[in-house]
Amino acid sequence: MTRNLGLFAGVALLFILTGTLQSWNLSLSILNMCLLSAVMAMGVNMQWGYAGLFNTGVMGFAALGGLAVVLISAPAVPAGWAAGGPGILLALVVGALAIGLAVLVYKRMVPGRLRTATMLAVLIGGFVLYRYLFDPAAMAVESNDPAAAGNIGGLALPSLLAWPVGAALAALAAWAIGKIALGLRSDYLAIATLGIAEIIVAVMRNEDWIARGVKNLTGLPRPWPVPYEVDLQQTPAFLNWVSGLGVDPVTTSSIVVKLMYAVLFGLVLALVIWASERALNSPWGRMMRAIRDNEVAAEAMGKDVTRRHLHVFILGSAVIGIAGAMMTSMEGQLTPGTYNPLRFTFLIWVMVIVGGSGNNWGSILGALLIGWLWLIVETVGPGVMGMITAGMADGALKTHLVDSAQHMRLLTLGVILLLVLRFSPRGLIPEK
Repeated sequence: MTRNLGLFAGVALLFILTGTLQSWNLSLSILNMCLLSAVMAMGVNMQWGYAGLFNTGVMGFAALGGLAVVLISAPAVPAGWAAGGPGILLALVVGALAIGLAVLVYKRMVPGRLRTATMLAVLIGGFVLYRYLFDPAAMAVESNDPAAAGNIGGLALPSLLAWPVGAALAALAAWAIGKIALGLRSDYLAIATLGIAEIIVAVMRNEDWIARGVKNLTGLPRPWPVPYEVDLQQTPAFLNWVSGLGVDPVTTSSIVVKLMYAVLFGLVLALVIWASERALNSPWGRMMRAIRDNEVAAEAMGKDVTRRHLHVFILGSAVIGIAGAMMTSMEGQLTPGTYNPLRFTFLIWVMVIVGGSGNNWGSILGALLIGWLWLIVETVGPGVMGMITAGMADGALKTHLVDSAQHMRLLTLGVILLLVLRFSPRGLIPEK
């Protein structure tokens, strides 16, 4: 316990030094991203640390959480919805009915050529009808003021309501993926989840009617009770408080907003930790670890391994979806082009591995440490490289080294991962 507390104190010292030596705005920005990454790492730890499921589709579930914020809290676009919204909704219902009917045919009919032919007829006919209804409706929506809108808009509800919806969207996608892919071997499951995540992001980039695609959607409302800096700077109580302290109101308003985000994200993280710890130390948690360690023995004891895997896969994905929604709410925009496997999948995996898979506190420590390193190197790198190359003559090589210093984050991440795997193979805080 003393060692673990020392590790967390060391990470806290890193954030304090960042605020003292550079700026508190930067330190709090990094802290907020680390808290969001910690929630994602908790979701991955549920899947891998509890059940041994190798999910490399974290990016896709985070993107679905961000999409939920658009659908729930984005301003409404009445003209876009009137142009083709009902047609899109009808097409989606037809597609879902076609898939449901195909599943019913598969379950009810006797195996054979007749069942195969019937299933193909249902799926092909449903797909043709779906495209017949969907294509003109989507084109009509995207043609409605494409420079400023071109989408169906959202429900204009509070942003906080979008967070559980993001969890529900991610959970629904996880259920569909799990029903198909959880019977695969671990390496095949990793390939399948990575591919499906790329499909989700590709759909978000190319289907403008959802969230304007690569044109991005900005102006999303902030979650309650976080205010805008401009509004805070016009509040008499805040101005009196700032003048009493003798500090800059612009900088202070930014710090206050970031602190409010940190408190809000910290509360969500604390709730996830509390629920995870109770689940891990319950009979359900012991059963999941038994399945992880020896599936054959657990199945021989009467446990439905595939069903339990599906349960934990859905739970972990829902937690990742919440984190994705929180991130989009904080940024105030949805930019599908920023979702990439390096940042939203493999970096989260490094956090879990470095912290210690199977241990919730280890995942949080890994998220704080690796998140700080990942973001601070981009800021500190050019200065460090400038000091290293101070004795070099001015020229193309020196300019190239200084300009590419922000890419030192990949080298730093690799070195940290190698050191931890060499000296603490089970992570900084191993599973008990």
